[in-house]
Amino acid sequence: MSAFIERLRKRRLSMTFAALAAVSAIVLMASYAAHGVHGQSKQNDSADATPLKVPDTTVAPNNFVKIAKEVGPAVVNIDTRTLPKQARAGRRGMPGNPHGQMNPANPDDGDQGDGGDGQGPDQNFQDFFNRFFGGQAPGGPGGQGDQAQERDALGSGFIVDPKGYIVTNNHVVDGADEIYVKLSTDPDTTDPGRKARVIGVDKATDLAVIKIDTDKPLPTVKLGNSDNAAVGEWVIAIGSPFALSKTVTAGIISAKNRTIEPGASGQFQHFIQTDAAINPGNSGGPLVNMNGEVIGVNTAIFTQSSGYQGIGFAMPSNTVAQVYNDLISPSHKVVRGSIGISFREGLSSAVGRVYGFSHGVLVQEVRPGGPADKAGIKPRDIIVSIDGREVKNGDDLVADIAGRRPGTTVRLGYVRDGKQMTATVVVGDRDKIFADQLGENDQAPNDNGVSSEAKLGVAVREVSPQMADKMGTGGMLIVSVKPGSFAEQQGLAPGLAITRINKQPVATRSQFDSVVAGLHSGQDVVFEVMDPKHPEDGINVLGGTLP
Repeated sequence: MSAFIERLRKRRLSMTFAALAAVSAIVLMASYAAHGVHGQSKQNDSADATPLKVPDTTVAPNNFVKIAKEVGPAVVNIDTRTLPKQARAGRRGMPGNPHGQMNPANPDDGDQGDGGDGQGPDQNFQDFFNRFFGGQAPGGPGGQGDQAQERDALGSGFIVDPKGYIVTNNHVVDGADEIYVKLSTDPDTTDPGRKARVIGVDKATDLAVIKIDTDKPLPTVKLGNSDNAAVGEWVIAIGSPFALSKTVTAGIISAKNRTIEPGASGQFQHFIQTDAAINPGNSGGPLVNMNGEVIGVNTAIFTQSSGYQGIGFAMPSNTVAQVYNDLISPSHKVVRGSIGISFREGLSSAVGRVYGFSHGVLVQEVRPGGPADKAGIKPRDIIVSIDGREVKNGDDLVADIAGRRPGTTVRLGYVRDGKQMTATVVVGDRDKIFADQLGENDQAPNDNGVSSEAKLGVAVREVSPQMADKMGTGGMLIVSVKPGSFAEQQGLAPGLAITRINKQPVATRSQFDSVVAGLHSGQDVVFEVMDPKHPEDGINVLGGTLP
C-alpha cells in the first residue's frame, strides 16, 4: 500500500512539472510573439498611421520679399581672372632691399594733400580688416600673393544703366586680366559669363564702373539718397558671398559717416556701417533700404575671422553717384578740387589753446606753387572759414574743396599770429597738385607717333621738379605697366622712375620718345631705374632683349 501511494505521489509530481513546463512554454512563446527575439519589437505595422499632408497655405509676403524680387534681377556676379605673371621675379635685387620688394609709389601712402598726415593705416586695425574679395588682403585680387599662379576670384555688382553699365568695387577688378559678369537670369553653368571691360576706377573711394555689351535693355536698381538714411533703419544686402549668388541678408544701419582708415587714406571714405550679414564675395553688391533703393555699395568688413562678425561698411550712394558721373565722362576720371595744403587730424585740445583756435584746420604744409601758396597761405595758419561758412575740421574742409571744380575761386578766412585774415584762392586739380605723391598720370602721354606702351608696355610721365630734386636727377615716372609686356618681364613697376635707357638720359618726354623711337625688335634694352620714395637705394639696372 505504501508503495502504491509513493508511485502515485511521483506521478502527480511528474504531471505537475509537465504542466508547469507547458505553461512556461506558452508564456515564453507569447513573450516572443509580443517582443521578438532579444527584446526586439515585432515587425512594423503602420497600417494605422495617418499620412502627412502639405497644407495649401501661404505666408503673406513682407517688404523683404518684395524688395528682393525687385532688386535681385539687377544684381550681378563678377568673376575675375588674373593670369600668371612669371616676370615678377625680375623685380628682385633692388639695392638695399634683399626681399625684392621695391615699394613703388602708392596713392594711399604719405600726404595726399588737404588732409594728408603722412601716416599709413593703423597696422593693428589692418590685422583685422579684410576686403570682401575672396577674403584676401587689400590691393586687388591676390593682394601680395603668388604672382606665378593663375587666380580666379568673385565679387558682386549692380546694374545702374540698361545699356549694361555696372557699379562695383575697385578692389574687385583691380589687377584683373579678364572680367566676367553673370546676370541673375543667366544659366547656372560653369561658363564664366559675359566679358566685361573697365570704364573707370577711383581708388580713393574704392569704386569702379564696368560695362557689358547687351542687345536688349537690362534691369536696373533705383538709387536712393544716403544722406536721408537713419541709424536704426532696416537695410538689405544682396550679393554673392562665398560664390553663393542671389544671397539676401537683412540688418540695420548701425552708424553713419564712419571712417575706418586714418589719415589721407580715409579722406574720401566715410561709410555707412551695418550689421546686415556680408562676407567675402559681397564686395560691390548693393545695400538697399526699405523703399527698394540702393543707398550704399558693400565694401569692407571688420573681422577677426575673415568672415561676418556683425560689422560691415558700405560706400554711401551719394558718393557713388558723384564718382559714377565722373567715371562715365569723357575723361573717365574723378576730378577733385584742392588748394594744395596738408594738415594733421586729431590734434589735442592743447594745440588749439596754444595756437588760439577752437575750430578750423591748422595748416602743416603748403605745396610749393600750389593754389594756397600763390594766395599767401603759410604753415601754421589756421583756416577757419570758407566763403564765410565756419570750417569745423579737416573732413569739413576736404569735403567742401574736393567738391569744387578746378578753376573756381574760394574765399578763405584764416588766423595768423592771432590776426583774422582772408585770401582768395583758385581751386586746383588735386591729382595735378599732388601728382608725384599720388603716382597718377595727370595727362595722356604724348608719344609723337611713338607708343611706348605698345612697344615696351609702359606708360610714363615726367617726374615732378620736387621728385627730381629728391632723386638728384630727372626721369620718367612709370604710371602703368601692361601685364605680360616686355617692361613687366624686366621688373618695371608703377611708381619707379626710369632715368636712362641704354645709357641715354630720359629726363624729359622728348628725350624718352626719341630713345624709344630708336628701339627695334631683337635689340638689347637696359633701363636704369630708381625708387623715388627711396632714392638712397640708388640706381638699379634692369634689361633684356626686346621681342
